[in-house]
Amino acid sequence: MIDLEDLRKRPDVYKKAVQQKNINVDVDAFLKLDTLRRELQKMTDDMRARKNSANKRIPSLKGKEKDEALAEMKVLSAELKLREDELNQTEESWMKMQLLLPSLPHARVPVGKTEKENKEVKKWGDIPKFSFEPKDHVALGETLDILDIPRGVKLAGARSYFLKGDGARLHRAVLQCALDLLTKKGWTHFTPPYMANWDCLMGTGFFPGAEEQTYAVGAQAAKGEKIEPDNLYMIGTSEVSVCSYHKDDVVKEKDLPLRYAGFSPCFRRESGTYGKDTKGLYRIHQFDKVEQVVLCRADEEEAMTMFEQIRANAEELLQLLKLPYRVLDICTGDMGKGKVYMQDIETWMPSRNAYGETHSCSYLGDFQARRLNIKYEDKDGRKKFVHTLNNTLVASPRILIPLLEINQNEDGSITIPEALRLYMGGQERIG
Repeated sequence: MIDLEDLRKRPDVYKKAVQQKNINVDVDAFLKLDTLRRELQKMTDDMRARKNSANKRIPSLKGKEKDEALAEMKVLSAELKLREDELNQTEESWMKMQLLLPSLPHARVPVGKTEKENKEVKKWGDIPKFSFEPKDHVALGETLDILDIPRGVKLAGARSYFLKGDGARLHRAVLQCALDLLTKKGWTHFTPPYMANWDCLMGTGFFPGAEEQTYAVGAQAAKGEKIEPDNLYMIGTSEVSVCSYHKDDVVKEKDLPLRYAGFSPCFRRESGTYGKDTKGLYRIHQFDKVEQVVLCRADEEEAMTMFEQIRANAEELLQLLKLPYRVLDICTGDMGKGKVYMQDIETWMPSRNAYGETHSCSYLGDFQARRLNIKYEDKDGRKKFVHTLNNTLVASPRILIPLLEINQNEDGSITIPEALRLYMGGQERIG
């Protein structure tokens, strides 16, 4: 959610953000609804006060005066019921529209409509050159018997797979390497619930909007529909669970920033991506991820410093693995309603002859904290909403695409990066 007082004072700024982020919400219509809601709230509050006053006064009345007062009370109660129903309906529409309102993009965010207008800001590493015809990760994995997509599809449908043998070991090695990197930096590890309720997905900004991408346990939600509380959803990132860990909490300012590392399987339906990235491990329904989640003070400068730190952690891991990458500033139209500032890291994938997205880093201001009601008390005793950030440290098996393809040898074997050999029992090659 956003600061409604700020919206009321600066509606044109939010209209601009709606336009730049390509969000289908009418700010003027919301403000009219907001005014109506406040008028109805005042009206019902006044009527309740009159009813309470009459309830206290009537027992002391007698005769005709009491009969008249009871008749007035009956009319007042009926009118109050109508106004309460109107207020409830208005509040429901008001809340639905409020959940669509975007946060304001940072001044550093490039203005653009699609991913084509994202801006490259950094590159690292040399693009590999091969003295032989390189294979893609699917051919390599099948030849080495470390990847089996057909059997995965047979069991669970399209975009499913088996990692086996050294493929499964390499997958776990990358994840453990990432976790160890954060351990050395003092991050708190989380193994969170892999399912979450509607409030958590709404609170982190995924609902409404990502229902079609989310697996519902027991039932599939229609867009914008809230399933009953005993129904849960499979998380698409541990950001949902880890960020919701402090829902309705007031954390201590001295403890901020809180640095959390969530490790979990993730599940995405990939609805609407029919025919897109269908080959291999790039766009799949199930994967494992180490996610960095940060809660800090309501200070943009401090938050942007934390942003640089968590993105640098992801870069450090890629450099350990010697994988060439580039960093992109994500434009307004490609960043989502809750994001204040966002960068992606794309890693070089020989089979695509291009960089492919492997990491995403986001600063959301107090957007999530307002939805999840996470506050801290400052030194003057004032309660403020924290600011939140998140970043993919690593997601596998997508990261295995560049790992396998860049480190392949002419004989079809794979050289294991030195940083991962500790986790592979000293093994240097897969072959």
